[in-house]
Amino acid sequence: MENAIPYDRVNILMIADIIGSSGFEAVRKHLPELKRQYRIHLTVANGENAAHGKGLSPKAVGSFFEIGINVITSGNHIWNQKSILPALEENRFVLRPVNYPPGCPGRGACEVEIVHGLTAAVMNLQGRSFMYPIDCPFRTADEEIERLHARGIRIILVDFHAEATAEKAALGYHLDGKVSAVVGTHTHVQTADERILPGGTAFITDIGMSGPVDSVIGMDIETAKLRFLTQIPVPYRMSASESSCCGAIVQVDSASGKAVSIDRFQFR
Repeated sequence: MENAIPYDRVNILMIADIIGSSGFEAVRKHLPELKRQYRIHLTVANGENAAHGKGLSPKAVGSFFEIGINVITSGNHIWNQKSILPALEENRFVLRPVNYPPGCPGRGACEVEIVHGLTAAVMNLQGRSFMYPIDCPFRTADEEIERLHARGIRIILVDFHAEATAEKAALGYHLDGKVSAVVGTHTHVQTADERILPGGTAFITDIGMSGPVDSVIGMDIETAKLRFLTQIPVPYRMSASESSCCGAIVQVDSASGKAVSIDRFQFR
């Protein structure tokens, strides 16, 4: 049958915040093996720190797509590099959080064909606890999911870029059964709480960071210490240490859109 779903299950790779060129190199090194070993059908990566640790540049976007990343998500640092604004408008696979107010450049969700006859959606959300007071991620997600379900899309992946673990957990349960996965980003520290929620949604508080290991969430250690010791806003400087590649692999039932498994990974 022409319209039959080609795969009973699909494997989705969610890559943690890529920090600068060293984080990108770590991802480029490990991505081919990850794709081969787990038979990945769709790759999503958070790229909001790809441009020297703050923001996303058009050059980084091109490099991401070149190595096989399908969708780029982001967060509060997406506005740091003004050169990215045209890409947000022109490329539907480069996302900013969907709950920024109307009038902001770009879009916060996209549809992508995984294989012929099977389409998934990726949604980018940003939290409000200890962050900018933008539109409600809970209500915005509900509206977006209703639109996607009306289009017959059942596989929905959510990158929730948020600071507070409680807010991430609350959104996970709020969206349980409505989306395939809710993975947290932003804190750059991978958590060990990956699980399938009761309604069939894969969840993890934070998938971590693809960036310098010997660092303070990607920052040069001495620079970070000086910020805390003096409370002076010392200029951000990235660590030069070797980078890790972090993220999670989510397996989803094609027919129902419910998650079958979630496994986090961290390669150094």
